[in-house]
Amino acid sequence: MAKTKELSKDTRNKIVDLHQAGKTESAIGKQLGMKKSTVGAIIRKWKTYKTTDNLPQSGAPRKISPRGVKMITRTVSKNPRTTRGDLVNDLQRAGTKVTKATISNTLHRQGLKSCSARRVPLFKPVHVRARLKFAREHLDDPEEDWENVIWSDETKIKLFGKNSTCRVWRRKNAELHPKNTIPTVKHGGGNIMLWGWFSAKGPGRLIRVKERMNGAMYREILSKNLLPSARALKMKRGWVFQHDNDPKHTARATKEWLRKKHFKVLEWPSQSPDLNPIENLWRELKIRVAQRQPQNITALEEICMEEWAKLPATVCKNLVATYRKRLTSVIANKGYITKY
Repeated sequence: MAKTKELSKDTRNKIVDLHQAGKTESAIGKQLGMKKSTVGAIIRKWKTYKTTDNLPQSGAPRKISPRGVKMITRTVSKNPRTTRGDLVNDLQRAGTKVTKATISNTLHRQGLKSCSARRVPLFKPVHVRARLKFAREHLDDPEEDWENVIWSDETKIKLFGKNSTCRVWRRKNAELHPKNTIPTVKHGGGNIMLWGWFSAKGPGRLIRVKERMNGAMYREILSKNLLPSARALKMKRGWVFQHDNDPKHTARATKEWLRKKHFKVLEWPSQSPDLNPIENLWRELKIRVAQRQPQNITALEEICMEEWAKLPATVCKNLVATYRKRLTSVIANKGYITKY
């Protein structure tokens, strides 16, 4: 916003003289044609510092007035996708000419910084309501109930890709040394699909899916691996199976198969990866695999199996132990995505 014109030293001294002569702030303002608040500020400064001169300041004065700061802060709060160019134009129309760098510095001082928007599932009102319903219904479930759940999901792991990102300590101009680089190939170099599950007792079996999974293949995987794995980890009687609402999971044949096997299935709200703690395990697995830098698909599969088996049971237990916090976060965010 445009800055107000600074009062001359003679005007400020005249305000003090009139005040000492016994005139009120309102009377002085009317006589000199200025606001009462301006007169009051000059008088308070004189009473405090015994001077009307400008006091020493640290650095150059701000180019954007406090009112302008409030305006641009309010603008980005209402619309976080506002660009710095938009804000420059807004201020210029109001009489203040600044650069984009000034905009950035000003917003940084207000605790705001420009970040890449996070990609999240598309939420429709029906999804939000379902997530809130799930969170509220299960908020007071005891921790023992969650310890008796088998959490499952599928994931894709690339041979070379984003899951291979890592940070290195290097000297200047050493960015291309082989030790400081991550090899890449065109088209990503391939990937593998994995299906896995875990409980509070530890990781279950990890299965590589070599073809496009359909309902029949999914039921075969469950038939060969789910019950034997549950027995291996000594799950308590009445354990509950969790999977999302993928069409092959919710197919009539799959539901009928689960019913005949007397498996209890956790009713699941769609678009809720943040409510499935196995997503955290997938992230941990991808980090561990990337650190070993597999060079081909065969090595990638072997390393995935090895690292999955080495995931500590304590990590699995902690993920389940904090499940109530996930539900609390969903409610606090009114059904929308959470940090999990």
